[in-house]
Amino acid sequence: MNKLGQNEASGMGRRESLAGELRGCWERLPNKGLFVTLLAGWAALFHLAGNSTLGYVRSPSLFAFMLDEYGDLWAVPLLAVLGLYGWKRKELLGLPLGWWPPGLLLIGLGAALHVFAFLVQQPKLSIIAMWAGLYGVMGLAWGAAWLRRGFFPFFLLVLCVPLGELASAVTFHLRLLTCQLVDLAANYLLAIDVERQGTVLINPAGHYQYEVEAACSGLRSLIATVGLALVLAFVWFRAWWRRAALVAAAFPLAVLGNLARMLAIIIAADLGGQAAGNRVHEGGPLGVYSLMPYALAFAGLSLAGHWLRERPAKHGEACGPEPEGGTTWTKPNG
Repeated sequence: MNKLGQNEASGMGRRESLAGELRGCWERLPNKGLFVTLLAGWAALFHLAGNSTLGYVRSPSLFAFMLDEYGDLWAVPLLAVLGLYGWKRKELLGLPLGWWPPGLLLIGLGAALHVFAFLVQQPKLSIIAMWAGLYGVMGLAWGAAWLRRGFFPFFLLVLCVPLGELASAVTFHLRLLTCQLVDLAANYLLAIDVERQGTVLINPAGHYQYEVEAACSGLRSLIATVGLALVLAFVWFRAWWRRAALVAAAFPLAVLGNLARMLAIIIAADLGGQAAGNRVHEGGPLGVYSLMPYALAFAGLSLAGHWLRERPAKHGEACGPEPEGGTTWTKPNG
């Protein structure tokens, strides 16, 4: 067998091994029938009677509403949560799992919130109710310990909730902040003459003019960066303050990433006019310029994670395992 065939066989073997391990993990879970039955019923409720607005989305399905609001991207946080649960599977299966009746309370609260949201035609509240009920279904089938250890990845599902009217206020302030930063950086750092009028950037000689619209506010890159920071914080750290610090770093990094993209547009326009700036604005070859905010944010998060990592013990000191609340250093006697 040639090397290519060996690599393919090895890759297939790893996939089969992983699939077999996941099947084994599923078989070890208690109350599988209860969980599947409740999950199917819960999903059917929100598919058949999840959306009461029937305005822009003429479907009673809450999933159709979410698809209209976010497109296929609404499923990305869900896939991330499933991936993190799979990554943490051994720890979760080592917990005392079993029937936990208080989970019915969470399911009931989720159902009550959905009824209220359905009556007042607020499908965004129904999305929160759906995730709350799903959390309760897991608790009912697998216990409180599962809920405690699995809360952090499950929290990522909050990114599936559309911001709605709140997005307008957020995007306006992001647009204004981006324009102010571009104005300062262009005039005082790059020596490029730019005038700012609200959220419009104008060249005094009339060579170009750009309005930072809602789509260019950086809200999407902010949500993506925060979501990535949550995932990395969960995977890299156990101490809550390290996780919080990495997530907090996502906000300025998202703003800086969007600022870099807007400055690239201004620089291109200053060198080649409106048309050159438009090419950068539209993404350039293979959309490389559109990826700039995400690439810079990922690089920044990687550097922040490297800086926040647990330092090795100094000479003459012993470092114990890091507890949930932080790092404990112990000096030897003498």
